[in-house]
Amino acid sequence: MPANAGLTGSSTPPAASLPATVAASPLPTAPVAVSATVSASAAGSQFDGQSAFQIVLDQVAIGPRPTGSAAGWKTGEYIIEQLHTAGWQVETQEFTYRGVRARNVIATAGHGPVVIVGAHYDTRPAADQDPDPANRQKPILGADDGGSGVAVLLELARVLNVDQLKESVWLAFFDAEDRGGLDGWPFSVGAAHMAGTLKVKPQAVIVVDMVGDKDQKIYFEHNSNLELMIEIWSVADRLGYGDHFIPEYKYTMTDDHIPFVQDGFPAVDLIDFEYPFWHTLADTSDKISPASLERVGRTLQVWLEGR
Repeated sequence: MPANAGLTGSSTPPAASLPATVAASPLPTAPVAVSATVSASAAGSQFDGQSAFQIVLDQVAIGPRPTGSAAGWKTGEYIIEQLHTAGWQVETQEFTYRGVRARNVIATAGHGPVVIVGAHYDTRPAADQDPDPANRQKPILGADDGGSGVAVLLELARVLNVDQLKESVWLAFFDAEDRGGLDGWPFSVGAAHMAGTLKVKPQAVIVVDMVGDKDQKIYFEHNSNLELMIEIWSVADRLGYGDHFIPEYKYTMTDDHIPFVQDGFPAVDLIDFEYPFWHTLADTSDKISPASLERVGRTLQVWLEGR
C-alpha cells in the first residue's frame, strides 16, 4: 500500500484499467471440494500462533521476495507445497505485467457460496521509508508486510474444519502488490487480476496484511464493508481480543481489497497500519509476535467455521 495509505483516497486503478499485458486466466466457475487427503489430526485443530510464526521464518529465510525474482517464485512454490500438504485444491494464475512474470496462487475447500481470504506474498523491492537514505534502494525482508498475511492463511489451511464449513473458502495469495509507487507501478496488480477474472460473486473478501506487529492494533478501515467488519470484530471481542481489534475508524487504505470493492464485492482490509517498520529494512522477524498472528488467525477461523 502507498505511503499516504493512512491519510485519504485510493490510488489503485480499477481492474479493467490494467494494461492488456495482464493475460486472462479465469478461476473455476464453481467451488472445488477439498481433497480427501486432509489429515484427521490437522482438520478441526485450533489455530496456533507459533506454527504461523514458523511460516514467517520460512519466508524470511528465502530472503527478499519481490515480484519476478527467483526468491519470489520460490515463495510461490513454498506456498503451493504447504497447501498441497494440507490437502487443499490449488490453482495458479500466471500473468505478465510490464514485462515482469507474476503468479497468484488460489486454494479452495468446501462447498457453497464463495468467501475469499487473501494476502500478498511479494515484498517491496525498495525500502523507500527507511530512515537511512542509503538503505532506500535496498529490498526489504517483509516479515510483517507480506510474511504475516501468508502465515495466517497457511496456518488456516492446516487447521480449518472443512467439514464444518457452509461455504467454499478460497485462500488467495496475491503476487505483485508491493511494488506500487515504484517505477510507475500501481499497487495490487495481482489482486486486480484475480478480481477481473472471477466467474463467481464472492459473499465476502477478507484481505490480511501486516498483522504480526507485537503492539497489535487493528482498526476499522474506511474502504471496508461495515457489516463484515462488525461480524469479525465481534468474534475477536468474544475471544478476548478487544484490546487489539478496535471497532473505530482510523485509516483509509489502498490495499488488495480495493479491486474487489471496485467490482462491487463486500470486502474488508484486516491491517495494522501502526507498524513502525513499514517499508524499511527493519521489517524483520524479531518484530513479529506469534500471539498477534494467533489472534488474527483464531478470529478468522472461528468466523469462517461459524458462518
